[in-house]
Amino acid sequence: MAETAHRDEVHGPPRASSRSSSREAFVATTGRLLRRQGYASTGLKEIVIESGAPRGSLYFHFPGGKEELAVAAIELAGEQLAQAISRILGVHERVGDGLAALVDALAAALAASGFADGCPIATVTLEAAVASAPLRRASADAFASWVGALEARLHDEGLPRKLARRRALLVLAAIEGALVLARAQRDTEPLLAVREELLALAV
Repeated sequence: MAETAHRDEVHGPPRASSRSSSREAFVATTGRLLRRQGYASTGLKEIVIESGAPRGSLYFHFPGGKEELAVAAIELAGEQLAQAISRILGVHERVGDGLAALVDALAAALAASGFADGCPIATVTLEAAVASAPLRRASADAFASWVGALEARLHDEGLPRKLARRRALLVLAAIEGALVLARAQRDTEPLLAVREELLALAV
């Protein structure tokens, strides 16, 4: 049960509620599609169909079109995962246990999706960040918020701020790399390997 709750925390609900506003439905659907298939392969027509929201309201909420909508989806995903990181780490006395729990949640979500849902930001970052300054900035801000959440927990453990930031960058880089490898191999083994190293992390 705890693993399921953590999995929901890191990935959010699979679809926007039917009671959500049109804007929320568009953003939630876009986030899900971007995570699975990237920016270029996600079209506005598909977003409208998948969201169930009125097509006419799309440009009312997002006059900048697909790019503006993608930025909103990245911002939401970044905020949700930053909050999840803080919550998961906050319920564990040892930072290593908290990091292991975070990787467990990510691995469970990835496996449950058939290895389709990796990092909610990485796919767009690798594909579109060079061509779109707004997407690059949104992605950078999301990653920065995750590093910040990790850094805060490590600093609370007594690490000096500069060392806590370096350690946070190392942790995030290890997890992000493991997610990419796990999707490519369709196997959670890379994540489990990183989990064991983080579990032993001492500050």
